Amino acid sequence: MNTLLLSGHGISMNVDGGKLHIHDGHDFNRPNPENYVFKPKFIDLDNIVVYGHSGNISLDAIKWLSKQNVPLTVLNWDGRLLTSIMPLEYKSSNVRMAQYKAYEDTNQRVELAKRFIDAKIQTSMMVLNWLAERYPTVAQDLANRMPTIDKNRSLLPSVKTVKEVMGIEGIIAHHYWAIVAKLFDKKFEFEGRVYGKTVRPMGAVDPINALFNYGYSLLASQCWKALNANGLDPNVGFLHEQNPSKAPLVYDLQEPFRWLVDVAVISALEKNIFNKKDFVRTENYNIRLRPEGVRKLMTELVTQFTHRVRYGKLNLEWRNVIVEKAYELGQFLIGKRKSLDLFSPSPTLERQDSDVLRNRILTMSYAQWKSMGMPKSNLHYLKAKAKDDKPFRLYGKVREKLTVERINE
Repeated sequence: MNTLLLSGHGISMNVDGGKLHIHDGHDFNRPNPENYVFKPKFIDLDNIVVYGHSGNISLDAIKWLSKQNVPLTVLNWDGRLLTSIMPLEYKSSNVRMAQYKAYEDTNQRVELAKRFIDAKIQTSMMVLNWLAERYPTVAQDLANRMPTIDKNRSLLPSVKTVKEVMGIEGIIAHHYWAIVAKLFDKKFEFEGRVYGKTVRPMGAVDPINALFNYGYSLLASQCWKALNANGLDPNVGFLHEQNPSKAPLVYDLQEPFRWLVDVAVISALEKNIFNKKDFVRTENYNIRLRPEGVRKLMTELVTQFTHRVRYGKLNLEWRNVIVEKAYELGQFLIGKRKSLDLFSPSPTLERQDSDVLRNRILTMSYAQWKSMGMPKSNLHYLKAKAKDDKPFRLYGKVREKLTVERINE
């Protein structure tokens, strides 16, 4: 996944001699921005993201990108997705007609809404279990909340309206964010995704909500691209209501894949890669990311989106799984698929820096370590890592030895 981020003042994009010429913007920290030149059929970008203050894009540049199948995503200052200019869509009128009929059929619409939310609930629980391995407080809090979560999820199959589906999702999301908030609220003043009079997370008042907003916007761009490629109408959804400023089906398709953004943001925060200079507070007291902060976040997002997972006989990157699910949705709507599973393939979230493993490393004596055939210097290094809050990974024989020790306990 190769994404080009353009930011600052004076961004320009035009075509000259059949080539696409891009001039990145300038700002206080970057007085001499980059220039890029791309030949037709040789451009290796999956997306161009514009997060700038001023500039111009010619009509020829838009046509050039469309013909080269490169989407152009424009973000607002607060990370909100303003628009995505996509390549020519896949022509499939029967898919769209089936989509519209399913929307008009109350029962079918509710059943589809349930599938999106059930997949979201399952992936949310996987993220919480992943966190619980590292943080004992999360494990205890999750155990306390699980009866309520399970009770509400059990009600999902029997509800009759989209409003009831959203009500169940809202309750479980409240518990999800209450748990996540406890990891970071002291440092970043994060209190969850619902706040203020509008109870909406847009217009972030803290850095973490700003990160999630930007991440979800980039996920929305991926979902829009997937729907567009499979002939579905982004403006007609089953879970989210039609809105002049939003594309409901894009937000529907996001639900099973929000975990990609959640894991990326949490991983970035655990690594402590952001600093105060990556954020700025506006005169309306909202928080936005500076371009350098967006670049850091995009690096983490690319890691998640390009991670591979086995799906049947295929070995797909997660960004391609999104495309596959859009395809399966279209095939289900026209009756060529008998079932629609939005949860599979399920993510596998492994935690090598679990609380159990950290304690094992910290309490292990050098004599025990030597008896395992490992050099003393390795244990000294691992103990230093285990004392740190940052995540770490184990490789080769070290991982194998510690895993065997755990099994033998």
